[in-house]
Amino acid sequence: MNGFRDLNKNGKLDIYEDPERPIGERVEDLLAQMTLEEKAGQMFQTFIGVDPDDEKLETASGFSPFSPTHMVHGLKMTHLNLSGTPAPRQMVAWSNRLQRLAEKERLGIPVTLSSDPRHAFSRNSAVGMTTPDFSQWPEPIGLAATRDAMLVREFADIARQEYVAVGIRAALHPMADLATEPRWARINGTFGESAELAAELVYQYVLGFQGESIGPTSVACMTKHFPGGGPQKDGMDPHFEDGKEQVYPGDNFDYHLIPFDAAFRAGTAMIMPYYGQPVGLPIEAVGFGFNKQVITSLLREKYGFDGVVCTDWGLLTSMELDGRVIFAARAWGVEHLNCSERALKALDAGIDQFGGENCPEVIVDLVRSGKVSEARIDQSVRRLLRDKFRLGLFDNPYLNPDAAERTAGRADFRAAGELAQRKSIVLLKNAAGHAHLPLQPGVRLYVEGIDVKVASQYGEVVTDPAHADVAIVRLNTPYQPGQGFLRDMFHQGDLDFKGEVKAHILTLLAQTPTIVVMHLDRPAVIPEINATCAALLGDFGASDGAVLDVVFGRFAPTGKLPFELPSSMDAVRAQFSDVPFDSADPLYRFGHGLSY
Repeated sequence: MNGFRDLNKNGKLDIYEDPERPIGERVEDLLAQMTLEEKAGQMFQTFIGVDPDDEKLETASGFSPFSPTHMVHGLKMTHLNLSGTPAPRQMVAWSNRLQRLAEKERLGIPVTLSSDPRHAFSRNSAVGMTTPDFSQWPEPIGLAATRDAMLVREFADIARQEYVAVGIRAALHPMADLATEPRWARINGTFGESAELAAELVYQYVLGFQGESIGPTSVACMTKHFPGGGPQKDGMDPHFEDGKEQVYPGDNFDYHLIPFDAAFRAGTAMIMPYYGQPVGLPIEAVGFGFNKQVITSLLREKYGFDGVVCTDWGLLTSMELDGRVIFAARAWGVEHLNCSERALKALDAGIDQFGGENCPEVIVDLVRSGKVSEARIDQSVRRLLRDKFRLGLFDNPYLNPDAAERTAGRADFRAAGELAQRKSIVLLKNAAGHAHLPLQPGVRLYVEGIDVKVASQYGEVVTDPAHADVAIVRLNTPYQPGQGFLRDMFHQGDLDFKGEVKAHILTLLAQTPTIVVMHLDRPAVIPEINATCAALLGDFGASDGAVLDVVFGRFAPTGKLPFELPSSMDAVRAQFSDVPFDSADPLYRFGHGLSY
């Protein structure tokens, strides 16, 4: 028997410790015993680094300014967002130490560990991460390219098993946003431009992680970013002040709600509003996390959502380093308010939890000053505790290191991910002639952006394109890197190649028949490349081996474009940010994809 079910001083289990009692009764029993400080601690979630050598959990690591001990014992926080994971056995040992630490608290409330996506070949560490010990899949936009809802369900179920094995019980995903603004930096995390396709895939994604109902083997999903984070003005992201405006020039607000409706039908446990400040709508022009018309009137009342609503990270306070602000709070529309006033407005809007923050004393002060009732705090804490009980964390939060090693990156899981990578690749163009795909084994290859060792398994690799039968080049969709913390990680801005980079590509294409493989984390603008290359493929997170298997016909391409490829930057600028399929004369339309 673990400590979460030890007998109390009267020789009986408290109701909240008794798994035979209904969850509602257990929640109310625990809530009645909690101090205001313990309640406030539940309402904050922030980063925690994993230091496998920190036996006493007294060292701050990752993005966290505090040690695990201080966050659990000092701040009473029990929702923590992993910023990194070691090998499965080390992760399990660390997680078990963390849960033992929580068990020593007065009420023994277990920790819920959350994570951003970890399974994709993401090339943008600002919006996702990769865990090599897990199976590796295409990015969500690539899952959309497969057009296979059951494959998405399979992915989510496998990812769920790997998460649970190492102690991750809350997924800070899926993204139900739509890719209607091609310059937006976060398209790779969406299911594309079509609300109907995205809805179908979001539904299966949530079911794969949570099951038909949330239980001890589930991972609770935090679907984001309500009410749809795609329609960003000029494609700029609201992580930054110059991207704070969210616009609807096509009067298409409701279209972006369609995938969220699917998430509600699937039973998503949590919702995250985005940072964006709506402009030109008949609602208050404040960020969605502060917006009562969006959180209470729309989400709570119209959709009847009674799960947890957690803000995106960093709405209350700015990130500082050596006394200098390196990342301002994303308090768009309420910048003039102080931290306490922002928290009050978010609570009034209907928020339950503050992401990326560690200041529960703000909630304590609001209650003790009479500005917020404790009954209002109880509403949010009740929802947060309910998820811990549903996930079975109060009954047994501990992990088996042997099971974790057997589960994470299991051979059949990896094989499924590798197959999905191949299924997601889209053949856009296949010109007749010398370089007609599929290529024959043993040809002389010149490669750029591809591991030579991998390429040599398919043909004879040469170092001079003039001596090659064919060149194969992997390119990334262009972007305009920003300056400053996190900005350089966001792929936003223009989508076309320029200057010397473009000249080099076109020179190679003119010299040697060339297969171009474009990593489409956003819709690239490549009319000249398309006109000159021998063949063109799009990938959405795939290994060199997966790409070359398609190029050489070991796997016939089946992927379909999950968004349009515009024909020019002028066409991009003329689009409505909130409207799908409205690029003038696109190079390739949504759904395009060839095969052999």
